[in-house]
Amino acid sequence: MSQTLSASTLLAIPLAPLVGAVLAGVFGTKFGGNWIGRKLSHSFTILGVFIAFVLSAMTLISVVNDGARFNETIYTWMVVGGLKMEVGFLIDSLTAMMMCVVTFVSLMVHLYTVGYMEEDEGYNRFFAYISLFTFSMLMLVMSNNLLQLFFGWEAVGLVSYLLIGFWFNKPTAIFANMKAFLVNRVGDFGFILGIGLIGAYTGSLNYTEIFAKSSDLSALVFPGTDWMLVTVICICLFIGAMGKSAQFPLHVWLPDSMEGPTPISALIHAATMVTAGIFMVSRMSPLFELSDTALNFILVIGAITALFMGFLGIIQNDIKRVVAYSTLSQLGYMTVALGVSAYSVAVFHLMTHAFFKALLFLGAGSVIMGVHHNQDIRWMGGLRKYMPVTWITSLLGSLALIGTPFFSGFYSKDSIIEAVHASHLPGAGFANFAVLAGVFVTAFYSFRMYFLVFHGKERFDQNPDAHHDHHHGHDAHPHESPWVVWLPLVLLAIPSVLIGYFTIGPMLHGDFFKGVIFVNHELHPAMKELSGEFHGAAAMAMHSLTTLPLWLAIGGVLTSYVFYMMYPAVPAAIKRKVQPLYTLLENKYYLDWINENILARGARMLGMGLWKVGDQAVIDGAVVNGSWKLVGLFSGFVRKAQSGYLYHYALIMILGVFVLMTYFVWLK
Repeated sequence: MSQTLSASTLLAIPLAPLVGAVLAGVFGTKFGGNWIGRKLSHSFTILGVFIAFVLSAMTLISVVNDGARFNETIYTWMVVGGLKMEVGFLIDSLTAMMMCVVTFVSLMVHLYTVGYMEEDEGYNRFFAYISLFTFSMLMLVMSNNLLQLFFGWEAVGLVSYLLIGFWFNKPTAIFANMKAFLVNRVGDFGFILGIGLIGAYTGSLNYTEIFAKSSDLSALVFPGTDWMLVTVICICLFIGAMGKSAQFPLHVWLPDSMEGPTPISALIHAATMVTAGIFMVSRMSPLFELSDTALNFILVIGAITALFMGFLGIIQNDIKRVVAYSTLSQLGYMTVALGVSAYSVAVFHLMTHAFFKALLFLGAGSVIMGVHHNQDIRWMGGLRKYMPVTWITSLLGSLALIGTPFFSGFYSKDSIIEAVHASHLPGAGFANFAVLAGVFVTAFYSFRMYFLVFHGKERFDQNPDAHHDHHHGHDAHPHESPWVVWLPLVLLAIPSVLIGYFTIGPMLHGDFFKGVIFVNHELHPAMKELSGEFHGAAAMAMHSLTTLPLWLAIGGVLTSYVFYMMYPAVPAAIKRKVQPLYTLLENKYYLDWINENILARGARMLGMGLWKVGDQAVIDGAVVNGSWKLVGLFSGFVRKAQSGYLYHYALIMILGVFVLMTYFVWLK
């Protein structure tokens, strides 16, 4: 039986974090006179997100158990012609699952922030931002139309800009938030073109109405070309996802965004904002299914991101940047799944990845606190005996990330690899190689970080850049973080280990996404083949013992152990041998250089040319100044004829009569 959900309850879910954000952001800062202190600021925002999480969980239970659904307009903003611009909610299994992931991870980050940002002056402002972010993300996933989706999309972009540049006195943070903002504008330009085309050709922005007309769209071609209109729409929408979900070549903003405080790395760059693109493509699956060209484009972009961003993770020494490149690589895996029409697998990986990646980011932050704000993994080592909780949870997160059987990451990652294997798209061969090679690379850099941080000899007293915090009363030794920091780690570790095992059946091979995600099984048989081979979560894990991905992962872990624990001279020797390759990776494939020196300079030169030639020479010089000069010149001649003497005028009249007579005589 299908029942509807209450609109007022659903409204409370995004509004609760918004109220918390307003209270902390207005009354907890100088802007509103600092009326409420730190304790009230974090209490209001944590309470807001907690309410949102509880209501989201109740909504998910109703959706799963009772088949509850909701798809209604809450507020009509304006009607232009026949185009309605509305705020509305569409609640189904995909939305409800996303709401729970967003609110749970956000709640963990809020708790963690109480400990992590304790000594920061901008404490209340930070809580206001992360609560505002949660509101924006909920508006994005709950929307039932493209206008509201775009509002949420831009709002999370704005808040991420504020959060990345949170320490606004730090030049690198300001540069990083500007970079994120500009790169996302490029993606958003494609996204808004896609939305505009949908609005122009369907006359609606509402999902249900658009999907009802999808077969009409598939018959149209893009004016002036022989391209299918639906292919152009899908590629434009996906360009939006490339910016937000950091796909090559619009990925360059994400590693630099590590300049913000660690809690936002976990919130934005692991669990929520960067997965908005993945969510959007899954939501628009009825359109993407109509274009193999668009799917193939998505597949190749995802495969490039999954493999080549993983390579960059190998050479990073900053603990947060290793995890950031790992996020890029995993987003590539999700995109590959979208490309082979395995939307449910992409969303499943989005969910499992949200938990273990948030855990790894927060674990990294706990390590940074424990070693007095050093982020360089070369100057850590042997931390497991000083930070037992952080050590165990980080190990569980790393095992989930590399796809260890029975861990949540294993179920989603292996399903992606199998789906690619079953695909018949032209790009599937390259994608298959990329996702398999990526398994080894992921295992190698994850455990390189793990071994260098938690095992081996202690190196934190050898850091040449260290500034010892004597005024905080810290001794030289690392220490475990306070409970508000390690409790979220433990709470995130539980789903990181268990959630895949319990949800793979219904989410991938059951009816969880029935009527929500659409796949044309005849053209794209990957999911059908996967379901045919699935015999339960335990059987899948046992079967993996004989498959290539597991042995590649084991190979990656062993290689990193040999290189960094047994023979630390080997990596240095390899680096000397392949110096040009290392330089290429160190410079991130020179994409930043190309962006700054070719694209940015080219744009600047074009702008200067338009200003100097177009604006100053043509418009100001020729049109504006030229017109008055011409009038002046003409009036100078005319003025000479207007002398004011009667005999001049009489002479001109006689000459005029003479000319006219001559003219008429000549005509005869």
